[in-house]
Amino acid sequence: MALSASPLSRRAAIAGGLAGAGLLALGRTQDVLAVPRRGGSIRIATQSSSTSDTLDPAKAALATDYVRLGMVYEGLTCPDAALNPVPMLAESLESADRRIWTIRLRRGVTFHDGGDFTAADVVWSLLRHKEAAVGSKLASIAAQFASVRASDRHEVTLELTDANADLPAILSQPQFAIVRKGEKHPRGNGTGPFRITHFQPGVRTVVERNRNFRVPGRPYLDRIELIAIPDEVSRVNALLAGDCQMINAVNPRSIRRIEQSGSHAVMATPSGLYTDLIMRADGMPTGNPHFVQAVKHLVDRPLVKRALFRGHATIANDQPIPPFHPYYNPNVPQTVLDLDRARWHIARAGLTGVRIPIYCSPAAEGSVDMASILQEYGARAGLELAVNRVPADGYWSTHWMRHPLTFGNVNPRPTPDLLFSLFYKSSADWNESGWRNERFDRLLKEARSQPDQALRKELYGEMQQIVHDRGGTAIPVFISLIDGYDKRIRGLKPIPIGGFMGYQFSQHIWLES
Repeated sequence: MALSASPLSRRAAIAGGLAGAGLLALGRTQDVLAVPRRGGSIRIATQSSSTSDTLDPAKAALATDYVRLGMVYEGLTCPDAALNPVPMLAESLESADRRIWTIRLRRGVTFHDGGDFTAADVVWSLLRHKEAAVGSKLASIAAQFASVRASDRHEVTLELTDANADLPAILSQPQFAIVRKGEKHPRGNGTGPFRITHFQPGVRTVVERNRNFRVPGRPYLDRIELIAIPDEVSRVNALLAGDCQMINAVNPRSIRRIEQSGSHAVMATPSGLYTDLIMRADGMPTGNPHFVQAVKHLVDRPLVKRALFRGHATIANDQPIPPFHPYYNPNVPQTVLDLDRARWHIARAGLTGVRIPIYCSPAAEGSVDMASILQEYGARAGLELAVNRVPADGYWSTHWMRHPLTFGNVNPRPTPDLLFSLFYKSSADWNESGWRNERFDRLLKEARSQPDQALRKELYGEMQQIVHDRGGTAIPVFISLIDGYDKRIRGLKPIPIGGFMGYQFSQHIWLES
């Protein structure tokens, strides 16, 4: 197996699936014909920030972090519009057995401080995820790295504990961006298109053009300022007033208002993004299987899609693989709104009339409205849910997974292995519901090393069934990514791994005069 200038073909089917889902924007024809213009400054606003904002890739957890890292750092690979991994700092990744990988690196690349990029930097960057003191968000994924060594100045040999055909996709995650060897607390010294000039966690980030960027002529912009505006209405107002030129997480209800301005537009992309209701297995009554089943049958998925997202969503089924993914299992029975069944489970759990708090926040997209819908249907079935709306600021550190019943918001990942490893494996740091399933864990390990794609699909299919039947997360819909932007910005195209072109926008866009 090899990855070089062409992306891996085995997942090219994703491109067809997304095309079939119907993109609102496929990149503008005039952008193809236009000549990129050098210069200009823009301000962009995301939906969340906190004092935990970071310049350390290993610690990144929120969209704002991913946007910041995408401007300053680069990884060995990055996902393309079909979610295939393509080379970035790596020239190629090759393996005969999917366990021992040879990674050949680009030459002539420099860090912002002028230092040469070499294999030693890759070794340092990947191995630091295995150090407990670093606090890497992908420590559980990096546990697969049995050894990482420089076999040449521009070549790395990475040996895995077990075979994993998804390594090129794994290395495309923002947390695996490459930092300079010896930097224990990275502060933005990357090889990316922009360099840090100001960083104040929870307030703003300012970057300026890296004149020594490895791609000739890029980036086009001189300066980008990144801020956060948690409230969506305020974020849209800032865009329309000209205070920002790009925003993410646009509510579908705002699309018409943005487009009617005449000088702004939206880019919407079907994706695997979802907001889930988390029912902790170690809490009460959420640890009761009857409670979990009752809640799943209180979710009116078509209503969530229609009322909350104005159709810009795909119906989900309480497992994290979207229907347009090639590994999706269509044979898992769809859970539907069923008040009689929910009422039966509530009675069996002894929870009729019991008051149970549910925590929601604007930080988890759509969760406030979802909580209200659940409260209404729960009352009809005899379950009293007390909705606690909490501020977006600090939600992820103060409330997420810290109560028996909260909401999460999970960004798209390119492979089932990453989704399952990060959010459903028993030992995962982000195992939101805290569930444990030994067979699921065994299947996860087996699927990684399975060379037969048909058998691999069967394994992932069974895992989806297990999560659907026994997992403590209710996933109503997969949410389309909607960015708003000033029409003077050119070069944008949808990449379904995240907003702002999968967080890689900065080297591709320019500002038309």
